[in-house]
Amino acid sequence: MSNLKRTPLFEVYSEHGGKTIDFGGWELPVQFTGIKDEHEAVRTRGGLFDVSHMGEIEVKGFGSLSYLQKMLTNDVAKLKQGGALYTAMCYENGGTVDDLIVYQKAEEDYLLVVNAANIEKDFNWLQANGMEGVSINNVSNDYAQLALQGPRAEKVLQKITDQTDLSTIGFFKFKEDVHIHNISTMVSRTGYTGEDGFEIYCRSEDGPALWRKILEAGKDDGIQPIGLGARDTLRFEAKLPLYGQELSPDITPIEAGIGFAVKPDKASDFFGKAVLAEQKEKGAPRKLVGIEMIDRGIPRYGYKVYNGEKLIGEVTTGTQSPTLNKNVGLVLIDKNHSSLSTEVEVEIRSKRLKAIVIQTPFYKNTRK
Repeated sequence: MSNLKRTPLFEVYSEHGGKTIDFGGWELPVQFTGIKDEHEAVRTRGGLFDVSHMGEIEVKGFGSLSYLQKMLTNDVAKLKQGGALYTAMCYENGGTVDDLIVYQKAEEDYLLVVNAANIEKDFNWLQANGMEGVSINNVSNDYAQLALQGPRAEKVLQKITDQTDLSTIGFFKFKEDVHIHNISTMVSRTGYTGEDGFEIYCRSEDGPALWRKILEAGKDDGIQPIGLGARDTLRFEAKLPLYGQELSPDITPIEAGIGFAVKPDKASDFFGKAVLAEQKEKGAPRKLVGIEMIDRGIPRYGYKVYNGEKLIGEVTTGTQSPTLNKNVGLVLIDKNHSSLSTEVEVEIRSKRLKAIVIQTPFYKNTRK
């Protein structure tokens, strides 16, 4: 795997027995102690993720707000300094370029955090539609990004955080120049697990030291390293979409169930507005719903879904949920067959196995 890209934290994986895989051209840990063990750790205590493969793109300058309003589906005008916003970026046909978080660092100064596999594509799309007075810079190599997620995340991180009271950082808010064990960071109360926690940005060269200090601080609280395997099962249970599965150039944000991040009524036009506004008003032709298997079998990505002899869609993600201990999946299907309790069939190894449409998300954090 020598041709794969590595994050600034690659050296720390072996310290914890990390098993690496090729993930979109990156050599990343799929697990350390085991996917189910790591999943349970995040749900009950806390876990630390290396997510430095994610991309960071700066958008600055006079006109940057108008520019982002054109490029993004959510209403960036609602952001204030220290705020973060989840949004999609779409093509004119409503298909999804990417889903991302935009941070407002100052007036006319924004940071976009994009999916790793889409960095180059997103950057090129942003540049191709640039506006005068707006600078767009791919600064992904400058950052390491760690995510500390779980019910004990705040307690553990506060132990090594100087002067900043982490409880004052609200959901989808962030603070800059937060010193964690003498390392200057940007701390955001966001994450991809369905749990409370933080995403922590620092200079790439500070990543390994920060990783080690957080794990040391969390040793007595059961904090442990977490790989991509548990990251996927955690986000799946919380119905958080993964680009390339729940979202793609052929799947709109409305179809994927993130219509809350699409604001057709905002003052600015944006790419895909006409299609997305119609889908939001009248409903999209397809809908992302949850299923639970009745027959024995695990629904996997790409498996076909039927109602009788009619092909109605396919599985976007499926697994045995570690929290529920049930075989469940997310399926993108014809909206006419998407009502709760509708019985469908999933084709698994040439056999049609029964499943039923159920409520999502599969897991919701009920703690404060």
